[in-house]
Amino acid sequence: MSPVTAGVLQLLALIAALALAYRPLGDYMARVYSSEKHYRPEKWLYKAIGANPSAEMRWPAYLRGVLAFSAVSVLFLYALQRLQGSLPGSLGFVSIDPDQAFNTAASFVANTNWQSYAGEQAMGHVVQTGGLAVQNFVSAAVGMAVAVALVRGFARSRTGELGNFWSDLVRGTVRILLPISVIGALILVACGVIQNFAGIHEVGRFLGGTQQWNGGAVASQEVIKELGTNGGGYFNANSAHPFENPTPFSNLFEIFLILVIPFALTRTFGRMVGNLRQGYAILATMATIWLGFTALMMWTEFAHHGPAFDIAGGAMEGKETRFGVAGSSIFAVATTLTSTGAVNSFHSSYTGFGGGIAMLGMQLGEIAPGGVGSGLYGMLIMAIIAVFIAGLMVGRTPEYLGKKIGTRQIKLAACYILITPALVLCFTAAAMALPTPGNSMANPGAHGFSEILYAYTSGANNNGSAFAGLNADTQWFNSTIGIAMLLGRFLPIVFVLALAGSLAEQQPVPETAGTLRTDKPLYAGLLVGTIVIITGLTYFPALALGPLAEGLAS
Repeated sequence: MSPVTAGVLQLLALIAALALAYRPLGDYMARVYSSEKHYRPEKWLYKAIGANPSAEMRWPAYLRGVLAFSAVSVLFLYALQRLQGSLPGSLGFVSIDPDQAFNTAASFVANTNWQSYAGEQAMGHVVQTGGLAVQNFVSAAVGMAVAVALVRGFARSRTGELGNFWSDLVRGTVRILLPISVIGALILVACGVIQNFAGIHEVGRFLGGTQQWNGGAVASQEVIKELGTNGGGYFNANSAHPFENPTPFSNLFEIFLILVIPFALTRTFGRMVGNLRQGYAILATMATIWLGFTALMMWTEFAHHGPAFDIAGGAMEGKETRFGVAGSSIFAVATTLTSTGAVNSFHSSYTGFGGGIAMLGMQLGEIAPGGVGSGLYGMLIMAIIAVFIAGLMVGRTPEYLGKKIGTRQIKLAACYILITPALVLCFTAAAMALPTPGNSMANPGAHGFSEILYAYTSGANNNGSAFAGLNADTQWFNSTIGIAMLLGRFLPIVFVLALAGSLAEQQPVPETAGTLRTDKPLYAGLLVGTIVIITGLTYFPALALGPLAEGLAS
């Protein structure tokens, strides 16, 4: 069997698994967020934090809950790292430096999981499991809660109430992420992923010196790393490490975990607004972009010419032989079109166009299917932009799901789509203009520029993957990428919740013969075109200086 055929079969198997999980998981999540029942363990949590889960919140109160919880999480994770040298289970590792502790705390709370450290050489069991793994759960639950609040904004009328943040946070963690993670961790352990609290031990000699590894609760962290679209690896090699991702089956299963909730949330959306066809239209848009990017990535990595490429069957540099070009390409697209950032290969070693495809996937806003929660609310923002453009074409006030898209709504949507590119391009320009940041580039020219552009694209879009050629463990990059991650996560959430509140206050308008049908293939095509055009106009000059220039020169 040729590598291309094997890759196509892997992709078909993945699509089949996602299709089987789509309906039951999507319907289950809709029931979770619509239920008025509180389980006893959930009541204990509410009592511990002093929250009333039945109290409805308007958007400012919901936002205060998101920001307060996230701020406390940053402070807790920062303190845990700074105190690591005094904690049990530290494996002898010292406390983390202030700038790196800030960067890591911001990263994991923002659901970015950017790592400027080698996990097995810096973090002990307490920080890894009690700090980082916990944030993998709750940061994902925060994104899902914000998405559900926006969906309620479309579903409700003549009220500004969007639900209760604390209830949505706890339910997303306890009823959705935790049960799936338990089952997924067992599957990963069966595949060979390690799960222990072993200390550092010597495993042999390497180039005349000793080689040491430490164990850890890797399977339980790996599953939520992918399921919650987090991406931070227990080991520096991330999902390329055999302790995290040992076999082709575990590789395909991890890709499934990355995609299953973001795709299934479109079913949840359709169920909660009372129109499943609307969910299918969003699903079709996401799936079209995802399949297109996957096909392009596989083509550019398989088709690159040269004797070494011909012998290897494709561009194998930076890729694990157990996954091959196909398994690596599918993983790379899945992780950059979502906010995951996990890697089973090194994107810096991809072809010029391949690296550009990975970068462009993040620059789309990671909406195909995107992160857990963030992908859905990002796509709904783009849906509002698309109906606005359609309204301009025909001279009619745009509507989406019976809600008028007026001046306030379009301003909030425009602010949402502008904030992330502004962060990426401004920070990239500053890093290239100043003398010191450029010293971190491992490569000159277009590829070196791509390293820095990729880093800020990854940080501001809350992805977390890296080109692997940039030394980001400096005060400049730890600080600026940390700021970009926090602003890129929470400023868009402000606009999303404000938009949700304004939509919930509206009275739905009746559908007429002139209403744009947003559940039809024509609208899905318009939405795809809107996304591609907006991204292209925003990022094309920067891409032309980096991956496009490199690809055309090779």
